[in-house]
Amino acid sequence: MATPVMDKVEAAAAASPYITATFRIRRFNPEISDESTWEDFQVEIDPKERVLDALHKIKWELDGSLTFRRSCAHGICGSDAMRINGKNRLACKTLIKDINPEKPITVEAIKGLTVLKDLVVDMEPFFQAYRDVMPFLVTEGNEPTRERLQSPEDRERFDDTTKCILCAACTSSCPVFWNDGQYFGPAAIVNAHRFIFDSRDEAGEQRLEILNDRDGVWRCRTTFNCTDACPRGIEVTKAIQEVKRALITRRF
Repeated sequence: MATPVMDKVEAAAAASPYITATFRIRRFNPEISDESTWEDFQVEIDPKERVLDALHKIKWELDGSLTFRRSCAHGICGSDAMRINGKNRLACKTLIKDINPEKPITVEAIKGLTVLKDLVVDMEPFFQAYRDVMPFLVTEGNEPTRERLQSPEDRERFDDTTKCILCAACTSSCPVFWNDGQYFGPAAIVNAHRFIFDSRDEAGEQRLEILNDRDGVWRCRTTFNCTDACPRGIEVTKAIQEVKRALITRRF
């Protein structure tokens, strides 16, 4: 017959929200080896917490050498994009309970960009493509004495592509980008779209010519990987198609 003390212990264990989840992380340290390896970590954690919380526990309690990027931890900065169970996601927006914690949860760096260490990749090629499409408002003439007005309808035209947080989840999910790092990639095209269709901007033709390059918008194969990967729900493939249409019709 169980004692009252044991009953309380068993009841407390049964009521505990914590589970033990296995995180299988792809590790890479160029100072140690040219090859990457998988390493398992057992983490006791509430499944309602996020993958980022688990990575923090691993780094702070199990292995301080684990390297990854994160900043705001609220899905705004986009710095913690990584492949989780084979899909590009933001670690700060991915709940453990939503990715089947009964099996090992795989975590690795996003594809198509050079891995510097563990989950950190070299983002410079990604940001260079972003800079190349002129992601800023271009106007001519004198500086206005009042703000440039825009109708709600004109603003709605490019509203979707203003949501980009430059996490690279879309670009690094693109098979064309994996095979040819010269392709501008979905994120750059999305940010060009944001200004091409802005009624206040006067450099739409210039951006279209930039994207008319052999490594530009025509490289897209419309696989929809980018749209599926976007953590902000941007219709990336639709934006790319609209840029293609603008190149053909010169209407935007």
